[in-house]
Amino acid sequence: MIPVEHTIDGIRKALEPHRHRGSIGFVPTMGALHAGHARLIEVAREQCKPVVVSIFVNPLQFDQPEDFERYQRNLESDLALAANSGAQMVFAPSAPEMYPSQAETFVEVQGLTQHFCGASRPGHFRGVATVVAKLFHIIQPDVALFGEKDAQQLAVIERMVLNLNFPVAIVAVPTVREPDGLALSSRNARLAPDERRTAVCLYHALTRARELIHAGERDSHTIREQAGALLLQPGVQIDYFDVADPKTMCPVSTAGPPVYVMGAIRVGATRLIDNLLCR
Repeated sequence: MIPVEHTIDGIRKALEPHRHRGSIGFVPTMGALHAGHARLIEVAREQCKPVVVSIFVNPLQFDQPEDFERYQRNLESDLALAANSGAQMVFAPSAPEMYPSQAETFVEVQGLTQHFCGASRPGHFRGVATVVAKLFHIIQPDVALFGEKDAQQLAVIERMVLNLNFPVAIVAVPTVREPDGLALSSRNARLAPDERRTAVCLYHALTRARELIHAGERDSHTIREQAGALLLQPGVQIDYFDVADPKTMCPVSTAGPPVYVMGAIRVGATRLIDNLLCR
């Protein structure tokens, strides 16, 4: 059984013998682990020893309380996947352990969070940056790994690390997908069978946008209209579908590579996000 620490003091003591003996790899998660998380752990294992996985459903990054309550929690299966993927230890704190009193200090990355998920989920990225900063301070990893599916989150973490001088290397790992292209997400398990079949429309729209850009189309409005039409499916609500500058995470009117095509939709009650980088 993989060692699990539930307290900050416990994980610090468990990691102390490993410091200065190599590189500590860190994969922060909110649990509900799947093959995408497994890939993060596998990549970390190739570069680091030990590899630490955190499992913490962070209340600060949920803009809707019901979404927080619905989030999947199954520590036993998460521990099995972490161990099978090559992690050496798990940090699974409680909310009172991470936030022993009402949160009064926050980390907020401005600029990058004005649009897309930052606009539609107020406070989300402040919650993400705050908890990741706390986890970096607790674990003190040499390397931390994040998935490219959450492109805006990745940009926020990279900027935070740069601005606050965290001595940690951020490694981005490509999105893991189902055979039909749907990006792996813990939220996929909420989809009913018919919703699951519909959900792949987001990947199809992003792929179409990438094809248009590679064919020479540069007008973002045209790309949004033509590719976004694939999202007009029964049961689908479009949060956003746009072309963005990878450095600023702002919409652009001219899709000159490199650019992200990014989308967020709701299929039934389930919100899904995805993106493709067009070089």
